[in-house]
Amino acid sequence: METALLQLNRPLCSRGKMELKLRTNMAAFSQQTVQFNGATRSRVFTCASSSSGPRRKPKRSIAPKTRDIYVKGAAPVSPQEEIEEKPSQTSNNGKSRTEDETEPSIYEEEDRIEKPDLLSFLDKQTVHVGSRYSTISNTILEDKQHIMESSKVKSAGDDVRIEEAWYTEEPMQEEKPIVEETAREEKPKIDPEEYRRRVLILAEENVRKGNICFVYPENVEPNQEIEIFLNRGESALRDKPDVQIKGAFNGWRWKFFTERLHKTEFNGDWWSCKLFVPKQAYRIDFVFFDGGNVYENNNSRDFLLYVQNDMDESSFEEFLVEEKKRELERIAQEQAERERAEEEKRRREREEEARNADLAQAKAEVERKKEVLSRAVQLAGTSSSGLWEFEPSGFRGGDRVRLFYNRSSRPLEHAQNIWLHGGYNNWCDGLSLAEKLVKTDKRDGDWWYADVVIPEKALILDWVFADGPPQEARNYDNNNFQDFHAIVPNSISEEQFWVEEEVRIFKRLQQERKSKEEAAQRKAERTARMKAEMKERTMRAFLLSQKHIVYTDPLEVKAGSTVTVFYNPSNTVLNGKREVWFRGSFNRWSHGSGPLPPQKMVTAENGTHLKTSVKVPLDAYMMDFVFSEREDGGIYDNRNGMDYHIPVLGGVAKEPPMHIVHIAVEMAPIAKVGGLGDVVTSLSRAVQDLGHNVEIILPKYDCINFDHVQDLQFQRSFEWGGTEIKVWLGKVEGLPVYFLEPQNGMFWVGCVYGRGNDGDRFGFFCHAALEFLLQSGSSPDILHCHDWSSAPVAWLFKEHYMHYGLSNAKVIFTIHNLEFGIHQISKAVSSADKATTVSQTYSREVSGNPAIAPHLYKFHGIVNGIDLDIWDPYNDNFIPVPYTSENVEEGKKAAKIALQQKLGLRVADYPLVGIITRLTVQKGIHLIKHAIWRTLERNGQVVLLGSAPDPRIQNDFVNLGNQLHSSHADRARLRLTYDEPLSHLIYAGADFILVPSIFEPCGLTQLIAMRYGSIPVVRRTGGLYDTVFDVDNDKERAQAAGVEPNGFNFEGADASGVDYALNRALSTWYDARDWFNSLCKRVMEQDWSWNRPALDYMELYHSARKS
Repeated sequence: METALLQLNRPLCSRGKMELKLRTNMAAFSQQTVQFNGATRSRVFTCASSSSGPRRKPKRSIAPKTRDIYVKGAAPVSPQEEIEEKPSQTSNNGKSRTEDETEPSIYEEEDRIEKPDLLSFLDKQTVHVGSRYSTISNTILEDKQHIMESSKVKSAGDDVRIEEAWYTEEPMQEEKPIVEETAREEKPKIDPEEYRRRVLILAEENVRKGNICFVYPENVEPNQEIEIFLNRGESALRDKPDVQIKGAFNGWRWKFFTERLHKTEFNGDWWSCKLFVPKQAYRIDFVFFDGGNVYENNNSRDFLLYVQNDMDESSFEEFLVEEKKRELERIAQEQAERERAEEEKRRREREEEARNADLAQAKAEVERKKEVLSRAVQLAGTSSSGLWEFEPSGFRGGDRVRLFYNRSSRPLEHAQNIWLHGGYNNWCDGLSLAEKLVKTDKRDGDWWYADVVIPEKALILDWVFADGPPQEARNYDNNNFQDFHAIVPNSISEEQFWVEEEVRIFKRLQQERKSKEEAAQRKAERTARMKAEMKERTMRAFLLSQKHIVYTDPLEVKAGSTVTVFYNPSNTVLNGKREVWFRGSFNRWSHGSGPLPPQKMVTAENGTHLKTSVKVPLDAYMMDFVFSEREDGGIYDNRNGMDYHIPVLGGVAKEPPMHIVHIAVEMAPIAKVGGLGDVVTSLSRAVQDLGHNVEIILPKYDCINFDHVQDLQFQRSFEWGGTEIKVWLGKVEGLPVYFLEPQNGMFWVGCVYGRGNDGDRFGFFCHAALEFLLQSGSSPDILHCHDWSSAPVAWLFKEHYMHYGLSNAKVIFTIHNLEFGIHQISKAVSSADKATTVSQTYSREVSGNPAIAPHLYKFHGIVNGIDLDIWDPYNDNFIPVPYTSENVEEGKKAAKIALQQKLGLRVADYPLVGIITRLTVQKGIHLIKHAIWRTLERNGQVVLLGSAPDPRIQNDFVNLGNQLHSSHADRARLRLTYDEPLSHLIYAGADFILVPSIFEPCGLTQLIAMRYGSIPVVRRTGGLYDTVFDVDNDKERAQAAGVEPNGFNFEGADASGVDYALNRALSTWYDARDWFNSLCKRVMEQDWSWNRPALDYMELYHSARKS
């Protein structure tokens, strides 16, 4: 057999031109290449040759991706291990190839292989190391290797097996690779002498040719052990006492290894080590070095061996994704185990703490009982002359004795019947004895008796006499309110009794605690289950919200699957276009595979939609796409710059968390004035629940309710604005909050608003918040500011901080109410990257405002939500019966009765209208007054809770309340104050909640009402229109929004409008009660939480980041 050997005239470590020569004297060896990354064919060195065996066609390289890197290696095997060799392969019907018949070399394909862009760049950047040049990529490799080793990633021997030469004298052992899924393939055995002979021939040949490196066996295959040889004397490592190999598989991307080479006995200065080739390897990349900074790295091109394998770059990518998936599953399992262990530890700690508390309580109860019993003992005896006595007089617990009673001149002397009501040990178990007495004629006087069994644990017996059995007696003889007490003569010792009593009390406390904990656990589990089900329904509605334009089949997109995308261009800018092209990618357009090739969509079976199919990779977490009229672009439907995004479930990659900072002047529950404080807290919690990092910056008012701040600690201080500003960090509702406290006293004024210099105070705070972020080195992705009070953040950021250290951030500005601070709002909208308001309808209503009109392209409406933990009828301590949609009738009936009793209304089955509001012109106070009288005319009840900041309006409603108290005291009540517990009871007890606002940016009242199963009656404006769909008139609009009709609404701002909605509502209660009850159940099951708004805000945040 003849084989070709490519010989270099000069050592590979040399720079300059190299010539190739062919020889045909290695007939016994097959061909394999040690190739130098990036070299031309004239610089390719063939270690040994054979044209037989399958060849992997290299694919064009792509940019490297960040992956988990494992440093691998193994101790060498013993010298006795038999050396294996794959038999020579032939082609051409069993005939070996001649030099002329040689299969096209794999090196000829190297011209079509490009290094990844990053590595190509780094390979050009060389640094001097010793007598050679080392690339920055090598330096990075060293850093990666060091990091992996110092991070205690799986140690050497787990996956890559590198062994010393067969002739080493050092002790060697074998380690089984962990990752290999199949055992190493059995290779034909070769005699050690034959092995030495062949390697010696190769070594001598390569010495004569000036080659510095070769590999044995020549055909490198997976699941095989190879030996790599280096001629140290002809390399950059000449005279270095320590020679090591450093490398990895598949383009430096997988299973890094480092191993020491040992000198061989062959002619020349040959050193070698053994390496096991994993099953998934298709190439091996490596360099040699001295353990320090001197490298033999093939003139900065590194060494390369191709592995004869069916694995290629594409299939390796799939393997890595699968490996990542398995790794994530393992990590998740380990994390779950740790969490279970930690929870078990916490449970045991809680149990021990509870046990100690119960023991202490039992001891305390025993001491208290001892004291009480001692007083009873002082009053006790064995008999009372002429009044009562026992026969026999000596008795003990468990004995049956006869108690005699003389009723003469006693309170019961005229009673027809006499009963004994008794207990023991100062009534420790309450009333435990009840016996009817019988008159006896054997004694002089009016004596009666009853047979009584003495309780086992009785020290003293306690009783009274009555004229009837328990619950029926009217007259008693209770010994002048001291009761009767008798000592049990032969009772157990007092010491033993109290020990047993303490144990009994302890067991009772334990059982009570256990029952409470189990009930609480069941309730918590049910609450979590209901939340999860609601969240799942909301996500489904979110996916279907664009169904009139786009949806997928299946609806839930899963990683690794193929989905069909359906698109209806008739509702978009592409309406009427002859062609529509799908353009997509994954992971917010950042997937490593890049954008998908444009796909021409075809007509779907329904005739109204177009469709195309998309393969979803395993490492996708988001599917992104837009549509265009041509393959090369043209007009795009990109959802008004937001693009279309669909979450991908079950992927091995997770969306990186975003860092969001809210800068606000209100936050519930610690500094709440209006709805702004609720939004800041609830939105932050909802986004945090999605896995993102959320922080809040708030002024440190002296009026903050610090009872709701956990772990408050001073963090640092900084100078700005001519004063020291102290920074405190605490947790509020699970959110990290930074409190800024200027030492100039700006926020030591006892209130949030209401000072004459509020604009100056809040402007100072906004500037200080940005300065704090800058000086602390924070780099948020999103700065979210709210209303006029923190509006200065938007323009101060653009003017002073965007180019000076906070360049990563995008600014979102939310308008909660346009009626205040229009100048500040106008500047903020102009400066912000995105601006929002709190409902879609309100955004349209204010779109003509001069502050907003020029910026409609970046202005969006996102409806607010409510906090389900605060507003939860199933876990509400302010209502009498917890309820869900399953027992809504029972729960609301109990709440209505409790409300009627609390307010002094007639307890009867009336339709009850609740009104919870601030009494301002905006809230429609003239409509409220009319609705009160209209409800009373329809024989309903009305409850109003609220107050007016304007004294004139407050006095007006005080007078109305007095008038109603005189004329309808049993059916109307006005509470003109703030009362949080009462508001909960009204939401639960009312049948209807009236919200007749003249304008309402969003409104939370109607959302809370539906959460409690109360039906909203609202005016069609702002967020009221977006959330309340009339049961008679809005069925199509509700269907388009993905909900069912849920209330009554009206237009106009006059009495007839209110009457139109209120009359229909009351008539429904009177005439269709069953349907009304089903409506209460329906609205309770709708999700008006922050689940959906949080998703919408995240879409907005990502859109801002993209822009």
